[in-house]
Amino acid sequence: MSHSPIELKGSSFTLSVVHLNHSDPEVIRLALQDKIQQAPAFLQNAPIVLNVSKLPIDADWAALQQVVISAGLHIVGVSGCNDETQKSILTQAGLPLLKEGRAQNISPTRAPEPIIKTETIITKSRIINTPIRSGQQIYAKNSDLIVTSMVSAGAELVADGNIHIYGVMRGRALAGANGDTTSQIFCTHLSAELVSIAGEYWLSEGIPEQFYGQAGRLRLLDNALTIETL
Repeated sequence: MSHSPIELKGSSFTLSVVHLNHSDPEVIRLALQDKIQQAPAFLQNAPIVLNVSKLPIDADWAALQQVVISAGLHIVGVSGCNDETQKSILTQAGLPLLKEGRAQNISPTRAPEPIIKTETIITKSRIINTPIRSGQQIYAKNSDLIVTSMVSAGAELVADGNIHIYGVMRGRALAGANGDTTSQIFCTHLSAELVSIAGEYWLSEGIPEQFYGQAGRLRLLDNALTIETL
């Protein structure tokens, strides 16, 4: 038994990233309200990261922060902040800044800096052969996740690597939970409540109609979630 009053331990959590593409607090408030109404069980009181890469420096950060908090979301960090003035304003507003996991917007006229590979090595896949019931969460740490049976609504699959579902998928699937943007989701019958890769997600309403209930492959292209026939 430890005699220390606190312990610091590494852990892994799945967080949704909310990309703010508009600086008007009222527009953001209405958009958040709409999203939360679509999936209250997933988003209500959820911890989130704000991505502010598309917002102007003079945005009203205090008002935007209040809008997000009023929507019932908890801001655990801000990403996409590359301007020093912007960083200072966000810090003064009490918003913690998160470092980006990879370099962005490298000038083609500038020699790229040496890259030190720090990505997690994906190990042997985790295979689940039984149905995943509502309320269950299956997490494949540093590996792919393969489910050979059905996944009920209210169940959640999380993997640091790829996710394969060889049955009806009605729950939530979150691949690339550690930020790996090369992760993919493969499903033989896609009727999911939510699909996500490295924080980019679609609710069920966001899945293109022609792919709903069909076999599909989801991946990120140019940082956008895309789907194609499997």
